[in-house]
Parts: sequence; structure tokens; C-alpha cells
Amino acid sequence: MQDFLQQTLSGQPPAQRQGSNAHLSWQWHDEGILSLTPVQPAQQALVLSAGIHGNETAPVEMLNLLLSPLLRGEKPLAVRLLVILGNPAALRSGKRYQQYDINRLFGGRWQQVADVPEAQRALRLEQALENFWRACREREIRWHLDLHTAIRGSYHTRFGVLPLNTRPWPAAFLHWLAAAKLEALVFHRAPGGTFTHYSCEHHDAASCTLELGKALPFGRNDLSQFHGAQQALAALLYGETLSAVQARPRHYHVTQQITRHGEEFVLHMGPETLNFTAFPQGTLLAEEGETRYYVQQAREYVLFPNPQVAPGLRAGLMLVEETAQQGSRVASPAE
Repeated sequence: MQDFLQQTLSGQPPAQRQGSNAHLSWQWHDEGILSLTPVQPAQQALVLSAGIHGNETAPVEMLNLLLSPLLRGEKPLAVRLLVILGNPAALRSGKRYQQYDINRLFGGRWQQVADVPEAQRALRLEQALENFWRACREREIRWHLDLHTAIRGSYHTRFGVLPLNTRPWPAAFLHWLAAAKLEALVFHRAPGGTFTHYSCEHHDAASCTLELGKALPFGRNDLSQFHGAQQALAALLYGETLSAVQARPRHYHVTQQITRHGEEFVLHMGPETLNFTAFPQGTLLAEEGETRYYVQQAREYVLFPNPQVAPGLRAGLMLVEETAQQGSRVASPAE
């Protein structure tokens, strides 16, 4: 198999479902699910996922560019690797999703919706991760990087969203995110149905959703915008030297979630509102019936405002920037 993306978009399994070269062996497990095992034992197990939303194509193209030299035997593989294109049907249609947002269905939440292909896909992806992590060697480092682009523009073009984690974040993981030239990191303080929350909660993986620019169709992406992230991923995959950190990301944590419950919901933000737009205390953000959402802190920043989400889903997050004194829980380098 020479081109994982084209093979997945074809809707057909490859004629050969497994193979090897001088550096690795590979196996096609299912549509958009491929594992690669290095010839030399690795100390790290890495899940790279993209295309959870079918209209977010830049990370899919970037991931395929990184994967192709490995499959051709041109680059060594430094990690045990699972590559996932999350929603192939949505990728083929160019839509965010068909019926349900897969990234709200993990952690068994797929059981709470109709038995449609996207619920089945969420279960299949959970099974793929479980099988991959189960094969981990003792003390193998577990990372999961889920690559996305945002619907809206942003004051921080490249940023990461980290799920609720009861353990300190590994220092090496946060260092890698900084080396990938992420401008901001957002730390959740509540559980969710995202792919990265599932891998963190259920499989003890250090996981992060990487938001790399704005969602555009295939062929219209300027991948030079993500050069820092691509270089950092290449270093991780091929065992090359990681670039020096030039600037530390700003840290934010989620202070409240805006949820749309029905047709009366009104979000008081226009379509031009950028991610990380700041609002002063007391600003009315959204309302629905008797429910009002106000800015509660001296200043809060909005993330992912979207009044068009399905009832019951998040229509926006409000953030507070952390001070140097607050910080985020970080493990020592030895951990």
C-alpha cells in the first residue's frame, strides 16, 4: 500500500492487508485504521488520528505526507504507531459529520444515540485503541495526538486542547507541544465525549487535540501554516532531533460551558467572532428560555462558539488564562 489516504477514500480495502519493509511491518485493520510496528523495539506507543470531522482536511493531508515515507521504507520508525482516519464517510462527502458528531460519542456515549454508522464507528475506534494499547510493552510511553482544524478563525492559529486528567501531565509531552509551535494550550476541567478524553481516561495516555488553522476542503490547504507541527511530528515518528522551543504556549483552563438545548437558544456572538475573543465580566453570552450565560470572571475568552450544534451539545466554551503562579499540573521529567 503506497497511499493510505487514497486507499481510505476509495472505500475499498487494499489488495494486500499487511506488509513490511526494512524498517517496519504494517497492517490494515479496517477502513482508515492502520498500525505500523518498527523492526527495532520502541519505548513509545503513539496514536495519530485525524479526520474525526470530515471537513477538516489539512491534518489528514499532513498526516499522509508523514506516513508515506514510512510505508515506502524511506524513513525509519521510532515508535509503535496506530494511524486513524476517524470518519472516512464524512471525509468523502466533505461534511463535518453525516448524522452525529463522532467526537461527542466516545467513552460509550455512542450507546445513547441511534444505531447509525457514526455510532458504530465510535465503537470501532474505541476497540482499535483498546487493542493497540493492550499490546503495549511494560512501561511503554503512551501518547495520543488527535489532529483537527477549527471552523472559525482564531487569535491563536495553532492551539491544543487537553482533556481532564487526574494525573500530572508528563513534562516531555508538554515540551513536545511547545516544540510543535502551539501558541496556546487549553485544559479541560470536566469529562467529555472526545477521542482524546477517552484515550486519557480509559487508557492512561497523554493526549491532546491539536487545532491547526481553519477547516478547508481537500486541495485548498496551505500546509506551510503547520510547518512547526509537521516538523515536530516528523521528529517523533522518525526519531529525529526535536526543534528547540522558541516560545512557551499560553495556558488557559475552561471555566464554563455553554450548551444548546433547543430551538430557543440564542448565542450573542456573530459569525465573525474569533476563537479566544475576550469578553469582560457581566457580558451576556447566550440565553435560552430562563437560562442566561454571563461572563463570570474579570475576563473570559470564548472557544468554539457555534449556535448550530445539535440540541444537548456544546455551543461554546469560556476560558480563563492561567497565571504563572497557578500553572498546570506537570510531572517531573523523570515521570
